[in-house]
Amino acid sequence: MLVLASASPRRRELLTQAGFSFQVHPAHIPEDPLEGEDPFTYVTRLAREKAQTVFRELAAVESTSGEGRLDGKSSLAVLGADTTVTLDNHILGKPEDAADAARMLRLLSGRTHRVITGVALATAEGIETAAEATAVRFLALSDEEIAAYVETGEPMDKAGAYAIQGRAARWIPRIEGCYFNVVGLPLALVSRLLESHNL
Repeated sequence: MLVLASASPRRRELLTQAGFSFQVHPAHIPEDPLEGEDPFTYVTRLAREKAQTVFRELAAVESTSGEGRLDGKSSLAVLGADTTVTLDNHILGKPEDAADAARMLRLLSGRTHRVITGVALATAEGIETAAEATAVRFLALSDEEIAAYVETGEPMDKAGAYAIQGRAARWIPRIEGCYFNVVGLPLALVSRLLESHNL
């Protein structure tokens, strides 16, 4: 049984689009970067912690009910993921408020940044992690454009304060790498990971 340890509707949509059957059980863990933590380490750590947390929760339920076991071994597999935006190796998480969203968009304006997603798959055999990076180019934005975008509310729950699949698409002339990674789940990477475990 595959479980997605995320409340993100975008990750659910992408995993469904790729043809996987799964259940959703969000992980609730602190998501603050550790002091001096680089972006790749940060997202893979969070992906691992999300997957491990949910795996432990569900495995405990499974062991008391006796369900979901094949030959005495759990068939549970939990996929965790975390995405961040980085500029000059600084992590830009989800904005705290409208002013913070505008600050992030001013930083991204006219520059190329990276979007990094860490993924982790927890099974009875252990945990496997991987990460994907995509370079994203932004056009120069005016203060008026930034203010109007922030007013829509779209940036507020997005790393880097924008959604490539939303209104911000008009400001992104070029990316290098996986588009789906920028949305929140690198589908080719995740598919290879799941298929290697016969999921």
